[in-house]
Amino acid sequence: MTYVILPELNSPMEQNAVKRNTLDWNAWMLASRPRTLPAAAAGVVMGAALAWHDGAFRLDAVLVCLLTALLLQIGSNLANDVFDFERGTDTAERLGPTRVTQAGILLPGQVKMGMAVVFGLAALLGLYLAWLGGWVIIILGIAAILSAIAYTGGPFPLGYYGLGDIFVFIFFGLAAVAGTYYIQAGFVTPAVWWMTLPPGLIVTAILVVNNLRDLDNDRKAGKHTLAVRLGERGTKIQYMICMVIAYLVLIPTAWAGLIPWTTLLAWLSLPLAYQATKVVFTQNGRPLNMALAKTGQTALAFSLLFAIGLIINGLIV
Repeated sequence: MTYVILPELNSPMEQNAVKRNTLDWNAWMLASRPRTLPAAAAGVVMGAALAWHDGAFRLDAVLVCLLTALLLQIGSNLANDVFDFERGTDTAERLGPTRVTQAGILLPGQVKMGMAVVFGLAALLGLYLAWLGGWVIIILGIAAILSAIAYTGGPFPLGYYGLGDIFVFIFFGLAAVAGTYYIQAGFVTPAVWWMTLPPGLIVTAILVVNNLRDLDNDRKAGKHTLAVRLGERGTKIQYMICMVIAYLVLIPTAWAGLIPWTTLLAWLSLPLAYQATKVVFTQNGRPLNMALAKTGQTALAFSLLFAIGLIINGLIV
C-alpha cells in the first residue's frame, strides 16, 4: 500500500518517448514510472514476511496487497505528472525524468483519465481487502487515494507545504507494513509496528533525494518542500538520519526478542545504502538520479533480506 511520488532515472526510453505517438503503450509505461515500483513493494514484502513468521500468511491477501500497492503508486505518479505541470512546477529546466504532460507526450486530460482508471482498479481490489480486513481497510484505502491526489493536486497540495515526507512515511511504512499484516492476521503486533520504520524511512529517503535534486527549481516555483525549508545541508542530514535509523532499529528490536537475530541479514543491503549515501553527499543536480535508483533498490533489498532472515530462523528453530 504505497502512494506517494517516487522518482526514477532518465533512460533511452525516456529520451525517445517524446517522438512517439501519444497513444503508444510506451508513453503510458513512461508515465507510470516502472522504476519506482520496487520501492512501492518493500512495505508489503515486510508485512508478508512478518505474517509468515507468525503463522498468519495468506498468499491471496499478499498478492492483492502487492497489486494494489503498485496500482496506487502508478496512480500517484500520474497525478504528480499532470498536477505539477498544471501548477507550472515542471519546466524544461527540470533535472529529473521526463514528465509526459510537460513534454507533450500525453495531454493533461489523457493523464487524468489514466489516473482515474488506475485508482478505480485499485479501489476494486481494495474491496477484496476490505472483505478480509473490515472497515479499517476501507478507511485506509480512501485515505491512500486521496493522499496520492492531494500530494500535488487540490487546494492544499501536501508536497508544496513540506508535508510530503510525513505522508510518505505513513503510507510506505505504517500503512504498507501494518496494513499488509493486519489483513492477514486481524491484529498488529509490537514487532510489526517497529518494522514499519525501515521501509518507511528508506522510502522517505527517496523523496528526500528527489527534493534535494529539485531544490533550486522548487524554490523558484514556490514549492516549499521540506528540502527547501531545510536547505541543502539540512536535507543531506535528513537523508542520513533516515538511512541510519532504518538499519539500527533492528538491533533493539532483536535484543527485545521481538524479531530473530537472523533478520540482521537485512544489513547485507548496506553496500547499496552506502553507494546511495556517497552520491548524496558528493554530487548535486542530475547525478543525484543515481542516488534515487540506489535508495529504491536498498528499500526492496532490505525487505527481501529481512524476509530471508525470517525464513532461515524458521528452518533452524
